Amino acid sequence: MSQAPMPDFSSSVKLKYVKLGYQYLVNHFLSLLLIPIMAIIAVELLRMGPEEILNVWNSLHFDIVQVLCSSFLVIFISTVYFMSKPRTVYLVDYSCYKPPVTCRVPFATFMEHSRLILKDSPKSVEFQMRILERSGLGEETCLPPAIHYIPPTPTMDEARSEAQMVIFTAMDDLFKKTGLLPKDIDILIVNCSLFSPTPSLSAMVINKYKLRSNIKSFNLSGMGCSAGLISVDLARDLLQVHPNSNAVIVSTEIITPNYYKGNERAMLLPNCLFRMGSAAILMSNRRSDRCIAKYKLCHLVRTHRGADDKSYYCVYEQEDREGKIGINLSKDLMAIAGEALKANITTIGPLVLPASEQLLFLLSLIGRKIFNLKWKPYIPDFKLAFEHFCIHAGGRAVIDELQKNLQLSGEHVEASRMTLHRFGNTSSSSLWYELCYIESKGRMRRGDRVWQIAFGSGFKCNSAVWKCNRTIKTPKDGPWSDCIDRLKVDSLIDHLPSSVRYLITQGLIPMPMSSLFP
Repeated sequence: MSQAPMPDFSSSVKLKYVKLGYQYLVNHFLSLLLIPIMAIIAVELLRMGPEEILNVWNSLHFDIVQVLCSSFLVIFISTVYFMSKPRTVYLVDYSCYKPPVTCRVPFATFMEHSRLILKDSPKSVEFQMRILERSGLGEETCLPPAIHYIPPTPTMDEARSEAQMVIFTAMDDLFKKTGLLPKDIDILIVNCSLFSPTPSLSAMVINKYKLRSNIKSFNLSGMGCSAGLISVDLARDLLQVHPNSNAVIVSTEIITPNYYKGNERAMLLPNCLFRMGSAAILMSNRRSDRCIAKYKLCHLVRTHRGADDKSYYCVYEQEDREGKIGINLSKDLMAIAGEALKANITTIGPLVLPASEQLLFLLSLIGRKIFNLKWKPYIPDFKLAFEHFCIHAGGRAVIDELQKNLQLSGEHVEASRMTLHRFGNTSSSSLWYELCYIESKGRMRRGDRVWQIAFGSGFKCNSAVWKCNRTIKTPKDGPWSDCIDRLKVDSLIDHLPSSVRYLITQGLIPMPMSSLFP
């Protein structure tokens, strides 16, 4: 006789409510403890009556010196606390660059150019095609004009032209959105990893908008895709020591001078993944901006694994055997990123996780140390700490791995997948395209918490936590305005190549029945 299958207790409704009850009990322990204490005090006061309470009060003797000293001490401690409290830093608004249609690179165009440029290496062309099909990129990503030439013309003038196009367009849009005048900018930070000309990109911005001579400007290079959050960290520190100030951050990556024309497979990967993009962000510590700002910066945690040789060399700019310069991406990249993320989570977890998750993690850690090292470590449920996740759109594998390890749903990583699909890997600016996607979907509500996670060469993992100040209306313009309603993540076709998925979502070909019934 066959035995009846065991019930799935993990998905049991009763177990779900037990977990919810546990979370509520632990997270509101102090509140629940105060309720009986307040009830006992109230019952005791009612039992005593007003006359007895008045007698007790009259029996107390107050010394005027003690009262004055106590009052002075309370006022002194309060003053020290409020003066030493860090200034609140706000994200007033931001703008993302939207490339022109003329810069779009469909798969067919990219592969045709690859065949002409690498005509002596058909295996490299086939390798790039396989990468594109699995990359998660769509047909509407863009490359700068210099890369459209055959062969590409990565000259200094073309690189500067790209920088001016993406940076100035994003800056102009930011000025239009916020009403900020160039003369009101107190701090300027520009980050671009691989293109670092002289004069710097920050000097280029100052020259274009004729910014003040006493502006505090910084130009960050070589910091990789996580440089955007490094710039936010730098702006936060500067805003702590400069009251009533505005800080503008420009995050971008210039593609023109970094297009690899060799045959090394590990160095051809960036050609397939990286696309043009830029973002301009306005941050402020002014109290007057509290009501109009979109977000408030809660936490920012940076993790650097550069002391380890494997981590240091996993994303490395070098020359190949023919002397052609490119970025070498190591096969160990995902494992190294996982270790960096683990270290980052260890730091940020206690800052954001509710007490229930911290207690379970602590019990799991103690159990593994004392009883059994083979116990599977408990992975905290970060969905209890955040409503939205912006994971760096470095590639489909990066998003898949983080979704699996953090146990996120498809909706939680939708912004990352759609940013990768529509704009590609725009390096440090990708997090802002993702945040804009969430807003364009009308999902951002007052009090919502956002977790931005970025990875960069070195190797670094940086994360920032923002809290939404106000319910954000769906923007009518911006990079997603023409495609937000037609771009959807469909799990039924997610395993198909990007080119096929695109044709299906556009209704150009029918969905294969094998995807519905595997």
